[in-house]
Amino acid sequence: MTVGLPHLYSGKVRDMYDAGDDRLLLVTSDRLSAFDVVMTETVPDKGRVLTAMSKFWFDHLGVPSHLISTDVADFPDGAKNDDLAGRSMLVHKADMLSIECVVRGYITGSAWKEYAESGTMHGSQMPAGLLKSSKLPEPVFTPATKAADGEHDINISFAEAENLVGAELAAQARDISLELYSRGAAWAAERGIIIADTKFELGLVDGELVVADEVMTADSSRYWPADQWEPGTTPPSYDKQPVRDFLETLDWPKTPPPPTLPGQVIADTRQRYVEGYERITGLSFGDWPGVN
Repeated sequence: MTVGLPHLYSGKVRDMYDAGDDRLLLVTSDRLSAFDVVMTETVPDKGRVLTAMSKFWFDHLGVPSHLISTDVADFPDGAKNDDLAGRSMLVHKADMLSIECVVRGYITGSAWKEYAESGTMHGSQMPAGLLKSSKLPEPVFTPATKAADGEHDINISFAEAENLVGAELAAQARDISLELYSRGAAWAAERGIIIADTKFELGLVDGELVVADEVMTADSSRYWPADQWEPGTTPPSYDKQPVRDFLETLDWPKTPPPPTLPGQVIADTRQRYVEGYERITGLSFGDWPGVN
């Protein structure tokens, strides 16, 4: 796709452009990364699913955010492109916090690995006897550092987060993140979905702390079907799990270049993303702009 705006940055999935007047255009591609390696193949409409999910949560939660519009008609000249429909957000520039705002309602991923080794999570002692994927007594704010592309985020303590962004901002970020997670998880639970954990990006716009980037998408959260959750196991998730499962069957060192993904794996992955969106929102993905 062609964007007639100054290009600022490309990550594993998103591309950023200067939209003028302290605004940015964020374009979410169909690129897919697994084990921090970008695959050669793309997943059709993945960028639109992620944008649609973020737009839903921004609207539903009513949270202060950087979002201006997802409507191409509102984009500046150079970005009024049908190819951008449904996968792009016009946003305010924000002074981003240098921490990832992670909230965990269930113990899994890197938190489970630490707990299994030491009985702690982000350095804090946790109750004994938790199993993999156990529900935590209450949601926990577990910040992390922001990693460069190709590297993993590093879990840090709340005290370390305070050192990075200041005590006041760290407390605000924690409180906002916990509230949003709790509200989102309650909504999802009514629809048979567990949000095991999620990651927020927060930043300052005109001195106000707002939510930026994506919000509780399948790329920033773990979505599990509630009827398949059982402590001690890892439930299936509404994301790129078919790709991860396939890659785990290969003798691949999880470094570039990536192996070729079969067409069925790509199709199954697209379906996971779409199903998660439709179950959470109650909307038909086919009605989202740009979807054929």
